[in-house]
Amino acid sequence: MKVIGVTGGVGSGKSVVLSILENDYHAETILADLVAHDLMEPGAKSYREIVQAFGTDILSEDGKIDRMKLGNLVFHDEKKLQQLNAITHPNVKEEIKNRIHLIKQKGEASMILLEAALLIESGYEDIYDELWYIYVEKEIRYQRLYDGRGYTREKTDSIMNHQLSEEEFRRHADVVIDNSYSIEETKAQIQKICGWN
Repeated sequence: MKVIGVTGGVGSGKSVVLSILENDYHAETILADLVAHDLMEPGAKSYREIVQAFGTDILSEDGKIDRMKLGNLVFHDEKKLQQLNAITHPNVKEEIKNRIHLIKQKGEASMILLEAALLIESGYEDIYDELWYIYVEKEIRYQRLYDGRGYTREKTDSIMNHQLSEEEFRRHADVVIDNSYSIEETKAQIQKICGWN
């Protein structure tokens, strides 16, 4: 059972590709962001360490970590961001390995998809067998993010500038899917890659 890393810049439509693979190819998906959120719940592995590092001011009234407060705290402070990443990344990686192991044990999925925006930067090469890069032309990304999330061009630029360049994504990728056009065209590319009729 192959583990496929799925990555791409903001607005590339990774979720579209994931849903095609889940619905048409019986793949099972692990979203690194959701794993990180699970581990920040009270009693979970990252929670105690984060509260210890950043104090109780980041908690909401119900005792949960307020991700907006935490984000505001670390977003403009490189040192604090590094501190947060040093806590969360190893825990997330370990939990992802556990989840992959459980999916393989169950043996029901055709493949395992691991989606993360920072798949390359966070050093996940030892976890996935192949890396798929979802590419979309820049202008289409601007339009999709404006239509779908109301992002201005400036906001999209600020996110893109914190992500790897297209060249860097392509350099690491085993497979490139061009998701710039219709879902049918994306499906045709996936069908070709998977070799399924």
